[in-house]
Amino acid sequence: MHIESATSSQLVEWEKELSVHYERICQHELSLDITRGKPSAEQLHLSDKLDGILATDYRAADGTDTRNYGGMTGLSCARALGADLLQVPTEEVMAGGNSSLTLMYHAVLTGYLFGFAGNVPWRALESPKFLCPVPGYDRHFTICEQLGIGMLAIPLGKGGPDMECVEKHVREDGDIIGIWCVPKYANPTGITYNRETVERLAQLGQIANPGFRIFWDNAYAVHDLGPSINLASIRAATLENDTVDSVLQFASTSKVTHAGSGIAFVSASSANLDSLKLQMQAMTIGPDKVNQLRHSRFFTECTTLEEHMHKHASILKPKFECVLEHLQNALGDSGMGQWEKPRGGYFVSFNTRPGCAKAVVGLAADAGVKLTPAGATFPYGNDPEDSNIRIAPSFPPLEELDTAMSVFVLCVQLASVRQRLAQCRNASG
Repeated sequence: MHIESATSSQLVEWEKELSVHYERICQHELSLDITRGKPSAEQLHLSDKLDGILATDYRAADGTDTRNYGGMTGLSCARALGADLLQVPTEEVMAGGNSSLTLMYHAVLTGYLFGFAGNVPWRALESPKFLCPVPGYDRHFTICEQLGIGMLAIPLGKGGPDMECVEKHVREDGDIIGIWCVPKYANPTGITYNRETVERLAQLGQIANPGFRIFWDNAYAVHDLGPSINLASIRAATLENDTVDSVLQFASTSKVTHAGSGIAFVSASSANLDSLKLQMQAMTIGPDKVNQLRHSRFFTECTTLEEHMHKHASILKPKFECVLEHLQNALGDSGMGQWEKPRGGYFVSFNTRPGCAKAVVGLAADAGVKLTPAGATFPYGNDPEDSNIRIAPSFPPLEELDTAMSVFVLCVQLASVRQRLAQCRNASG
């Protein structure tokens, strides 16, 4: 039954049935977590051959003793792995520690305090702001919020950010100094930017503040669930438009090998890399080159990157199918929500009826299922529609995920029926 076609008496009966079911589930004292996109133990096991792979041979192919200081930009073999992930030349890559988030934070801090490539530091502007396609990645927003950089929400469609809106803001406001982008299998919607969007983003450097930078967080560059979707090259597009300084690209092996001990990469023009290195030299004498060498050996002696990611996909695909099956079976054609069907990445984005997301998350929590807080996918945690919820299927075993999703769809039904019932009562009285 579509919720909008139900009569008041039908809604009353429906609410009673759902409430009884919900109370029974609450008595089970579940403790399930689908909040963050963490790899499962089964996925992490795929890279266990990293342990001991060096066998006391710590010299890289170029003769570098990886146990010692130095190598600010990382080992050449590690940079080559980053170049493979991002499809860029090795010389345009810097390899760092395990977290691309750390590199992104450092890059934002560099722009804010010192400026890129000789441009004015962002802090010197009256009101520096980032454009934030929404729904988006909460940790991007946290970086801006901590540094006091303003954020403007931009609608994210099936082909990428609303470029009319992006271009208008950039053209009219010289204090726009950046935009966050997750271009392939976006977090959380799973969409991939189309070619037109990539090309228009590459042209922003022609109309923006000279210090403007696109933060191209390609976290899911190789995280396909089936046949790979081709993402147009932002580097090629900036070369065509003479805007190569306007983009910083990021990736990591956090969801490729061991999440807590991987390698992160930033790719950029030589002018941007020089700016990053200049500030980084004050905070470190070099990255963990031993770990970088381990990864280089792993992907030459144990597996290829493509083979390795196929193994990840075989673990993840049934979990995504579980989520989508629950949503379709319980909520299809009900008017209670909308969702994407991602072809890769780590999340499923679900939109409740406007005004229901917080209620759903609260009901789920009381029933023992933890979800990412409603609003987390928007700057300042403010979802104006109170509708978006990010579902992360990767971490729990399939059986637990199945249980969590059965609770989730019940909570969506209960919150939706209660809201609609209240609307009907208000309208009649």
